[in-house]
Amino acid sequence: MTPTATDISAFAAYLDDLQQRITAALTATDGGAFRRDAWQRDEPRLRGSGLTMVLQEGGVFEQAGVNVSHIAGERLPPAASEKRPELAACAYTAHGLSLVIHPRNPYVPTSHANIRLFTAHDGGRIRAWWFGGGIDLTPYYPFDDDCRAWHRAAFAACAPFGAELYPRYKAWCDRYFYLPHRGETRGIGGLFFDDYQPADFAAGAAFTRAVGTSWLAAYLPIVEKRKNTAYGERERAFQLYRRGRYIEFNLLYDRGTHFGLQSGGRTESILMSLPPLARFAYDYRPAAGSMEARLADYLKPREWL
Repeated sequence: MTPTATDISAFAAYLDDLQQRITAALTATDGGAFRRDAWQRDEPRLRGSGLTMVLQEGGVFEQAGVNVSHIAGERLPPAASEKRPELAACAYTAHGLSLVIHPRNPYVPTSHANIRLFTAHDGGRIRAWWFGGGIDLTPYYPFDDDCRAWHRAAFAACAPFGAELYPRYKAWCDRYFYLPHRGETRGIGGLFFDDYQPADFAAGAAFTRAVGTSWLAAYLPIVEKRKNTAYGERERAFQLYRRGRYIEFNLLYDRGTHFGLQSGGRTESILMSLPPLARFAYDYRPAAGSMEARLADYLKPREWL
């Protein structure tokens, strides 16, 4: 079923509402305030608007960014059309929410979520539409209880829509958030899906909303449990070192980052995903048997449920 303008507008409105619900919840947890940075573009290559909301130097979150954008372009960038070359010459619309949370305490994981709707147009006709998105968790000092709780929330988001979705999109997440030059995953995964076009648009929208809505319920309990854990200079240095891996993935491999830059999007909003501080250490090797060395056991696919 091809979506109508009303269908697309309803999903876009959901993204705006979800952004407000997420930033309100993060504000309540942190105590700090989000900066609201509304923007608009009206160029031949790219038209549209968005709202970037960023909390910096908070009590819990060193940086938390939650972006919404509603854009239209004259030609799908390579990052969006590489799996669908027949659409490469199409105009497009894209509605999306993305967030990345970089906590201050090294015992609180970094987390990312993204949901989006693309339509590809040939003249006034919609040739294709699809959803994408996911949630993933990147701990520095992982706890098995947290990892299991995270994946239970991911499973619960998928369950009403089919028993096959969680294992399929959990495995896709493990494959996608992978640094081949390091031979490790970015974290402990979650869900990732793209090019998702079920027969019924409403069903696809419902599933994608469920994934987006699940993020708060999955992440905030972990934050509350770990945010007051005592830490010192060693843990902070390791957190900054591992943030370097996050930067490597986002700049080298992330399709969302590539799409934003290739489409001529707003650079500050696109690179909001990068942490405010990081460090790179040549040939760093954690001490054998240390808590830092233990992380390596988690940077490979595992069946948490």
